[in-house]
Amino acid sequence: MAWRGGCRLGVQLRQSRGWAQLLGRRGVVSCIDPSTGLSEEQKEFQKVAFDFAAKEMAPYMGEWDEKEIFPVEMMRKAAQLGFGGIYVKPDVGGSGLSRLDTSVIFEALSTGCTSTTAYLSIHNMCAWLIDTFGNEEQRHKFCPSLCSMEKFASYCLTEPGSGSDAASLMTSAKRKGDTYVLNGSKAFISGGGDTDVYVVMCRTGGSGAKGISCLVLEKGTPGLSFGKKERKVGWNSQPTRAVIFEDCAVPVANRLGAEGQGFSIAMKGLNGGRINIASCSLGAAHASVLLAQEHLTIRKQFGEPLASNQYLQFMLAEMAVRLVAARLMVRNAAQALQEEREDAIALCAMAKVFATDECFTICNQALQMHGGYGYLKDYAVQQFVRDIRVHQILEGTNEVMRMIVARSLLQA
Repeated sequence: MAWRGGCRLGVQLRQSRGWAQLLGRRGVVSCIDPSTGLSEEQKEFQKVAFDFAAKEMAPYMGEWDEKEIFPVEMMRKAAQLGFGGIYVKPDVGGSGLSRLDTSVIFEALSTGCTSTTAYLSIHNMCAWLIDTFGNEEQRHKFCPSLCSMEKFASYCLTEPGSGSDAASLMTSAKRKGDTYVLNGSKAFISGGGDTDVYVVMCRTGGSGAKGISCLVLEKGTPGLSFGKKERKVGWNSQPTRAVIFEDCAVPVANRLGAEGQGFSIAMKGLNGGRINIASCSLGAAHASVLLAQEHLTIRKQFGEPLASNQYLQFMLAEMAVRLVAARLMVRNAAQALQEEREDAIALCAMAKVFATDECFTICNQALQMHGGYGYLKDYAVQQFVRDIRVHQILEGTNEVMRMIVARSLLQA
């Protein structure tokens, strides 16, 4: 187990490799130190994740974004460190870490490339779903190759006609003997077309949540096809396509859990997914605070460094306050989910809405502090802004998160 045994403002701000150098120089104890409150073991794997982000991700994040490269080999290197199945059980190749440990790792990795780390979080969620709800045969068939990232996974819930109203999904799976015949389509699927394993929510029964089941579908299945690669504002290091099923024959042996259990499986996956994506937001925000801090000390206007401007000092302080508050909320929710507390669902929703909203504000403010330079693709800060924006939409929109919190309060 990996965890057990010369530019206008200075080259370091203009180039992605320069951002990697800045990230690699972290270590100065400050009020935003992400290692505060962690155990010694957690600090160790956090350092591994930060180092990996600085060396293997940050130097290339701009290129992956610009050329829309899905960095398969880099992710397989990450898997060698245990990042392919972070909270999957060790007997099938996982690292067996906690939800809090996972949050710490995703936050650190996201400072190197938020888009790629977000895909890693989705892949990890899929591996966990199979590990948790699959039988022994399914676990040992799928999980080892997912944990090593020999194979990659996609989560298929959203459809063209069912986004927030996931229980209204229409993709059907009709049983014929030992197989299900799958028809329908899924939309906005991260990794779609480039991945090998698809965890699909489909309708095997009547209308509503109780008619939904979960099937694991492998690439190459006859009738499985993909839409065009979507052109996105951010998240460009991971492909996004529609996934289309036309009379796909899927073995009944590939069903996770019982018939009708699919919606519950999907929602339990999303509770963790919300913590994961919030953690990725923390990493982007942490990186943006560091970039803003560095920029304010280098850039001069009116004969003085920007850092001497009290208004900008206050704004930087406000960014730090938002970051630390969001981090504490995410880690609290991660602990609640690990302990399977009754309030975990609401706390995950609260953490997701607060962290993704606040962290986007932080990244956007950091861009503003850079002035016109912040709007250039040569500067890392704009990529964090573009990559983090979608976090307020996926894994349940932030409007739906507020509905979940309100429902929890009103039903108490």
